[in-house]
Amino acid sequence: MAYPRQIALGFLRAILSFLVVLSSSVAYDFDYEFVTCNSVVKLQNSQHKIRLHSHDVKYGTGSGQQSVTGVEGSDDHNSYWQVKGKTGATCNRGVPIKCGQTIRLMHLSTKRNLHSHHFNSPLSHNLEVSAFGEGGEGDEGDNWVVVCSGKLWSREQKFRLKNVVTEHYLHVSGDSYGRPIHGQYEISGYPHPSDLNYWQTAEGIFIKPADDPLQNLKHDEL
Repeated sequence: MAYPRQIALGFLRAILSFLVVLSSSVAYDFDYEFVTCNSVVKLQNSQHKIRLHSHDVKYGTGSGQQSVTGVEGSDDHNSYWQVKGKTGATCNRGVPIKCGQTIRLMHLSTKRNLHSHHFNSPLSHNLEVSAFGEGGEGDEGDNWVVVCSGKLWSREQKFRLKNVVTEHYLHVSGDSYGRPIHGQYEISGYPHPSDLNYWQTAEGIFIKPADDPLQNLKHDEL
């Protein structure tokens, strides 16, 4: 019969072993260079250093859909977005995203997709960017092309997101809101490439694929 002290020590060893495995796994994923399907990421605007954000607050004008903003803090859980395949397409877990590929970004907290359409944005009067759909299901306005250099979307490089329907770029003009979201920045769609619509990946959980994606690309080209 095991004594209480022995049981406690055994339990403590199990917990420590689990933490060692978990920390090794996180470090392993963190070292991976590319953005992959089902990764959960924060996106930071390169010019204004704010993170793409959403919350269950609707626009008072335009579409009336869930608003998308930019925030300065790095610790807001409402700034996480999951990388998904384009509408109607499968994007297998851990597969690296190619430059020029069409994706969706699902807001992790509310399960609505980053979206744009031909409503005017409230401050800059560019095109409105919202979060749309239910349970990750929306429409073609949720589709964005990853505009980057090279073959694969690297975590280190700057990139743009171009909406498939409007052909406008995800953009930060620098305009900020008053109440009820004081200090948050407007996110809009802009018709031309600009330094204000460059983004980079920031914090996140990056899923590493089992195979070397560069080797798979070589096979694709044969």
